[in-house]
Amino acid sequence: MTLDDVIAHCLAKPGAEETYPWGDAELVCKVGGKAFAFIGLEGGTIGLKCAEDAVELRERYPDDITASAHIGRYGWNSVRTNGAVPVDELRELVDRSYDAVVAKLPKAKRP
Repeated sequence: MTLDDVIAHCLAKPGAEETYPWGDAELVCKVGGKAFAFIGLEGGTIGLKCAEDAVELRERYPDDITASAHIGRYGWNSVRTNGAVPVDELRELVDRSYDAVVAKLPKAKRP
């Protein structure tokens, strides 16, 4: 999956916003003011909320999925976009991250 495909998939989500809080090297996709994807524009990675199966995913794809720096203990994984994770599964991980964030939003902020 190309970086452009990842970005397009994230930004196609209802209510998705494109932000650059730390400069041009990292795109943060948000919904309702909360991040659901951290996209490294130079490194080919995407940080996603994977709370329920974060450890299992890291065990299944040890070279391509790692705990995210600083927030890994909260269920966030860093996923290589051009690694062994199949495209369909990567899209599903984006969808689940988005859904997990939306589920925790107050009803007034949900898209």
